[in-house]
Amino acid sequence: MPTTSQSVHPEIALVTERIARRSASSRQRYLDHIGQAADSKPRRRHMPCANLAHGFAACSTAEKSILAAGEVPNIAIVTAYNDMLSAHQPLHDYPHKIKAALGKAGAVAQVAGGVPAMCDGVTQGLAGMELSLLSRDVIALATAVALSHDMFDAALYLGVCDKIVPGLLIGALSFGHLPGLFVPAGPMTSGMPNEEKSKIRELHMEGKVGRSELLQSESRSYHGPGTCTFYGTANSNQMLLEIMGLMLPGAAFINPGTPLREKMTEASALRALEITASRNACLPLGELVDARTLVNAIVGLHATGGSTNHTIHLIAVARAAGIELDWQDFADLSRVVPLLCRIYPNGSADVNQFQAAGGMPFLIRELLRSKLLHADVKTVVGEGLDAYTREPELEHGEIVWQASDAGSRDPSILRPASQPFSPQGGLMVLEGNLGRAVIKISSVPENRKIIEAPAICFEDQAALELAFKAGALNGDFVAVVRFQGPKANGMPELHKLSPILAVLQARGQRVALLTDGRMSGASGKIPAAIHVVPEASEGGPISLIRDGDIVRIDGETGKFDVRLSAGVLRGRTPAIPAHAGAHSRGFGRELFTPMRASLSRADQGASILGALAAS
Repeated sequence: MPTTSQSVHPEIALVTERIARRSASSRQRYLDHIGQAADSKPRRRHMPCANLAHGFAACSTAEKSILAAGEVPNIAIVTAYNDMLSAHQPLHDYPHKIKAALGKAGAVAQVAGGVPAMCDGVTQGLAGMELSLLSRDVIALATAVALSHDMFDAALYLGVCDKIVPGLLIGALSFGHLPGLFVPAGPMTSGMPNEEKSKIRELHMEGKVGRSELLQSESRSYHGPGTCTFYGTANSNQMLLEIMGLMLPGAAFINPGTPLREKMTEASALRALEITASRNACLPLGELVDARTLVNAIVGLHATGGSTNHTIHLIAVARAAGIELDWQDFADLSRVVPLLCRIYPNGSADVNQFQAAGGMPFLIRELLRSKLLHADVKTVVGEGLDAYTREPELEHGEIVWQASDAGSRDPSILRPASQPFSPQGGLMVLEGNLGRAVIKISSVPENRKIIEAPAICFEDQAALELAFKAGALNGDFVAVVRFQGPKANGMPELHKLSPILAVLQARGQRVALLTDGRMSGASGKIPAAIHVVPEASEGGPISLIRDGDIVRIDGETGKFDVRLSAGVLRGRTPAIPAHAGAHSRGFGRELFTPMRASLSRADQGASILGALAAS
């Protein structure tokens, strides 16, 4: 199996080789598995007649004739469309457009199935958020169900946001013998500037503006079809798919409904046709996602200051491909990958401004020149990553990928590797007597990267919010928000804490967050030790902290500790949540009780599917 590329930075090569060695047996089992499933001819030819008749019963007469002959490719469409969520609403017309493009080429496409798509933005701070991370594995399972009819020669995956893309990719890898492309919808056009939005949120927290002013502000920010324009998990997903070579070059950040976006969707459909086994360029998805591809993904995450959720998702995705990633791999790569982007919450720009400044083609070109990416990986275009340094443009109504050597069009947003915003990436792994955690430091002020202060313990973010409104959060402190891990309540995102802690920090208090929950790409300027393992519900050291204990979070050395001796910690009894069981019923949560109990640790992907790598 190929591991490292020629002419790559020594640390990139070292980490890649380490991952490949660690994963050698599980990766080979995976490749053997998809190899056994592969077929040079459409598998429909071997189906019993009744099965095949069921499979194309709703097709047109012409499509039935094509599929009955069994020679022409049939492309599956797996879609996360719904019209409540802005990011997925543009996908409504994609199946029609894909079918039309493939029909002209003499092929067939069928919507194989749909997967759920929920929005963390809608469920923030509410009961539904406790299903968010769990939905990723549901999406993976639903993707497998969609493809289980075995009628297909390749697949197009339509999804954008937080858990949807990792779930689709995990499910797609379970059918890794099939070629596949991801087809994005793109970001909504720019609305209210992100810094202005954040300021109004903070003013609302302080009671200085009312609900109507806050809702008006939020509606001006999130105002139309497409992904939210800040650089959270959704847009980190799109960056990762492009730098992994799993979508067409330059596809990630083109706005919905534009002529270029329409043509890119058609081009994705036609490319899926070209990489089927019946053509001459078969590119099984499971072969594309290897150790080098995943290292490239982590490099991209560091270089852009991307979402911390991917320290969970990429591990789960890797395991689905028989590859074992560890948080230490993220930490070691962070030391050599410079931060090249300032996109909100790590700056004031949004993703549209990032795109205008040069976007993914510029970023990939800079990382390749610095030998920080494996250039010779397999991609869906049949070339290495050099193809992803070209920008798509329309000429006479057709796409042309133009090579460019231009510099950044806005160095306040996107910089060359020779002049980075920081010599190191935006993510760090913390270790100490509290276990392991992740911290995102790309936008934390220099004088806040180390916080040592007394702990104040909470069972959930609602309790912290009540304390803030009561004026009880005075002086310096570390907010310990525990019983928020995968097994406790599905590991909800605690984004609602960001405005509160930002207000306190702006008042001059030295504050930080310590939690076994998640914060996504929106943790911003507050030092936050998140994804703590072992989690509190399993008796991890975070459950031993008491109010007033001194906690130190060091975002420079990568250490975090409670300042107590090992003997004192051993003598303590783990805290028990006062509201134990409160997260087990209501809003569908009771249906997920067996899933929560089966989830792996955050540093193992927080997944029910973690055993895939070893099976």
